[in-house]
Amino acid sequence: MKKPFKKPEAGDKVEIVIDNRTEKGILLESHDSGILLLKLENGYNIGLRKEDVKEIKLIENKKSEKKEEKEFALNHKKPVIDFIITGGTISSKLDPSTGGVKDLTNPKEFFSVYPEIFEIADVRIQSPFMKWSENMDSNDWIKISKIVEKSLNDENVKGIIISHGTDTLHYTASALSFMFGKLNKPVVLTYSQRSSDRGSADSRLNLICSAYAALSDIAEVVLVGHANMNDEYCYALRGTKVRKMHSSRRDAFRPINCKPIAKIFPDGKIEVISDYNKKIKSNFKIKADAVFDNKIGLIKFYPGQNPDILDYYLKNKYKGLIIEFAGIGQVANHGKNNWIPKLKEIIEKGMLVYAVPQTLYGRLDPYVYESARRILETGVVYLGDILPETAFTKLGWVLGHKEWRGSVATKTKMLENISNEFNKRLGREFLD
Repeated sequence: MKKPFKKPEAGDKVEIVIDNRTEKGILLESHDSGILLLKLENGYNIGLRKEDVKEIKLIENKKSEKKEEKEFALNHKKPVIDFIITGGTISSKLDPSTGGVKDLTNPKEFFSVYPEIFEIADVRIQSPFMKWSENMDSNDWIKISKIVEKSLNDENVKGIIISHGTDTLHYTASALSFMFGKLNKPVVLTYSQRSSDRGSADSRLNLICSAYAALSDIAEVVLVGHANMNDEYCYALRGTKVRKMHSSRRDAFRPINCKPIAKIFPDGKIEVISDYNKKIKSNFKIKADAVFDNKIGLIKFYPGQNPDILDYYLKNKYKGLIIEFAGIGQVANHGKNNWIPKLKEIIEKGMLVYAVPQTLYGRLDPYVYESARRILETGVVYLGDILPETAFTKLGWVLGHKEWRGSVATKTKMLENISNEFNKRLGREFLD
């Protein structure tokens, strides 16, 4: 007769015997009475049916939450960095009893997880909100910009770090680039693809390099993160020319149509790769130009797509569209799904339409093919090598200014190279 199964305590480190194999890890709380949840040493969670478990051995009791911590205190002798926590994997830590994560907004807790950056600077932490980045919108960009503005105008602050979820980080980076323009200090966004409890966590290196970037003379909005899969150094990437290019790799963010600004090493060494706006000593006050019009859309053209989809945006009174064109500037221009008549119609009714490359690398050129020239005649404005997400945030920001609204004024601003969103020269060296 099978012995009754004794429920182990969540948080204990155990060895579980199933069939001819064993699994070691930390037991987690399970909402299914027939399933044991186990966090493996590699950081992943697995579920095991209790009826299949032959034996469970206790290796170590649950660690007490009252473990001794290093004393946290600002010594007022190191340079000051303002750290703005908005959410994401980088600003959370594992709860061993549930397998879930909890927010790291308390300075003492943050210090206990990432003590290294407190050795580099006095870090002042604040958190306007905690969100996974897919839930963020333009209101959150504006909130962040208002807090950054205060730090930029605080003469005691050397630089700013913003922790952020990865999924829409490049939207925030470009939005802040337009909302600030000329800066007097570094504004550094950083992230983590993998949680701090995993052996392959990328948060520690990203934060160390971000701290050195925040103390540098790079007076731009930059994104700092792993340059490759190793823990060698990070890249500082321009906020308007960066994109998340992999769902899970530690070096997920890559520069598009440009080079990184710099390599940043964990010992503080900074190796400059390309030109950037340098910090200058000045008494000028920074004012966040924090406006955004949400009545814009970002859509991708695909083969066979019915152009009547554009009627939705016209009917719902959208002011402008960013459309990802195929190749060097094409959409369907013959047959039943010919886009040219519909584009002409919505533009004549006041819709602003901008074309961007869905290839990402390279630029659009409407003068190569006859069909693209006909598309150009409808009033579509081609935006060269700009990234789709950057074009989206730029259009929303431009239309947030009443004085820039109107086809001519908006076009002028959209074609102006405001925050290095355009690259005049594209070579093979930019293909990553």
